[in-house]
Amino acid sequence: MQLLASGQVVSKTRIPAHGQVLRVGLRAVGDAEGDSLLEKGCEDGHCGLIKRPGDLYEVLAFHLDRVLGLNRSLPTVARRFTSHLLPYSYTDGSLRPIVWWVPDLQHLEDANNDQNSCALGWLQYQEMLRPRGLTSVAGDASCSSIPRGEWSRLALFDFLLQVHDRLDRYCCGFQPDPSEPCMEEMLHEKCRNPAELVLVHILVRRSMPSRLVFIDNAGKPQHPEEKLNFRLLQGIDSFPAAAVATLRSGRLQSLLLESLHVDRELWESQGGAEGLRPLLRTIDRRARILLRHIQEHNLTVFEDSPC
Repeated sequence: MQLLASGQVVSKTRIPAHGQVLRVGLRAVGDAEGDSLLEKGCEDGHCGLIKRPGDLYEVLAFHLDRVLGLNRSLPTVARRFTSHLLPYSYTDGSLRPIVWWVPDLQHLEDANNDQNSCALGWLQYQEMLRPRGLTSVAGDASCSSIPRGEWSRLALFDFLLQVHDRLDRYCCGFQPDPSEPCMEEMLHEKCRNPAELVLVHILVRRSMPSRLVFIDNAGKPQHPEEKLNFRLLQGIDSFPAAAVATLRSGRLQSLLLESLHVDRELWESQGGAEGLRPLLRTIDRRARILLRHIQEHNLTVFEDSPC
């Protein structure tokens, strides 16, 4: 995180088909071997992905992930950039999130589906979630190596943030506004045929193929409570015990404030604790709704594995 927050930008690369997203090489302060980064590229973990100012909530998502003990999202900090290597729009004083670039993130070779490590449709996903579901399902075999507990972590995380892109990119679980990407791209119409629905941003690392990596986590902090997407929880019958205990503790807001205080740029830009509280109250209300869902459906919790 210190590298992301203060590392010197030594190189930049455009990410195809991702608009205002730049991958940058970073040199740590006082790193005498920093010049070699230009030759190594990003395989040594000294790179970050600078995203749009509108993605700033990814910083909150990272801290929520850590407070809940999920540890599946990538280190993310808020930062202002001044490097002459970057376009002016990146150095105009606006605050942007920078996310650690994972050297060994696994991508499909299909250019039209490279944001997945494995190909998985909604119906196959639901089959995988069944208590005695098939150990292998139709579709990419590598998906079947992902334990059911990983999907529980993802569903809990995505519900609190209302991230629809992974499990419900078609917005089948709520009535979307016309401005939603799923409406503009005419994806919502596919909800009538579940066999056409696929999951997106299902990613793992080559070094840990049984553990999901959560990316693009900004979510929808302004998503109205009456439209909460419960489809994100469909098929999930248990949740990680430590995360549920944190939600039940009544300390979620205070724990998030304590964690977010470390990111001084974000903290000050949002007006400190008072400025952040409306957003944290929204997350806390969603947490209470999730707890009620768990209770009403007699869902269970599972102890987290050491990994």
